[in-house]
Amino acid sequence: MTREKDPAMNDDVMNPIHPWAADPFRAGQRSFPRLQARPGIVPFSVAITVLNLLGHTILGFEQAWLHPLVALATAYLCELGVEAGLRGWAGARFRGGLRNLLIFLLPAHITALAVAMLLSTNERFTVIAFAAALAVLSKSMFRVAVKDAQGKTTHFLNPSNLGITATLVIFHDWVGVAQPYQFTEGLSGSLDWLLPGFIVCTGSLLNWRATRKLPLIGAWLIGFALQALVRALLTEQSLFSLLAPMTGTAFVLFTFYMISDPMTTPSRPLAQVAFGLATAAVYGLLTYAGIVFGLFFSLTLACTGRGALLGLASLRGAQPAPHGLPLAANPMAINPAARRP
Repeated sequence: MTREKDPAMNDDVMNPIHPWAADPFRAGQRSFPRLQARPGIVPFSVAITVLNLLGHTILGFEQAWLHPLVALATAYLCELGVEAGLRGWAGARFRGGLRNLLIFLLPAHITALAVAMLLSTNERFTVIAFAAALAVLSKSMFRVAVKDAQGKTTHFLNPSNLGITATLVIFHDWVGVAQPYQFTEGLSGSLDWLLPGFIVCTGSLLNWRATRKLPLIGAWLIGFALQALVRALLTEQSLFSLLAPMTGTAFVLFTFYMISDPMTTPSRPLAQVAFGLATAAVYGLLTYAGIVFGLFFSLTLACTGRGALLGLASLRGAQPAPHGLPLAANPMAINPAARRP
């Protein structure tokens, strides 16, 4: 299966028909195309790398240095293996020089560091490897057809969030999330507030200039406050205690660097608002039911719901193909040059 760029989805999509029809390497060309990094992915990669380095040296991360190293090695190998398996070595996009390799590995780099930073597994390094591997492989495992895209598909689950969610469910007896205090444990005084403030400022800038997800972030924050108000009225809990998670660095990171993933969230502003409000509502319901780790579970459920809607939209947008074949199975629909006069 090959990957092609779908301008409408701003994502890599797979075409199961004529796997090598658009492959320049199989067509006999020897030059490798230069990969272009998606908007925002380079600054996001730099930001999460710096945060992990500071976390393990200054801030107070409790995980061992081996946790991110295991996660990175696993994610890199899975990303490279999937690409070579789908395209073959001759057509792999990571070939063509160090620049291509680095750009190709940036998504896996972000995913691995997020998983290693947010999971607490003590000395169980195999669990970190499992979470990183599932996160990367999920992009090929969980896909949905793109509306009017003639058989193309795109992944719809946030990779790092899915890896964390699945790990928490499967290994729930002895795995948890990293404690929020570890992000500022090594700081004191005004620095306790400066770090979250710096993350808010840089995250806002990146999501404004690169991902354009500020409507989603705003809706998520408003929805979180609303669900806290509703829960306070229903349970007579203190509203301030229910809003307290919003002041933590972990919540800030989730808001500006996870829920705003441009590849698994809507692009239209109104759809972003709906997605943010829906995620907050699901979080409120899960927390009201006594389910812990609601942030990660709510995002997974919201992404799953969006994937189902995308699938239904693609079914409604399907058009009948010549000779009674569906578009995805009709060579002429995929490659107009295959038509014969």
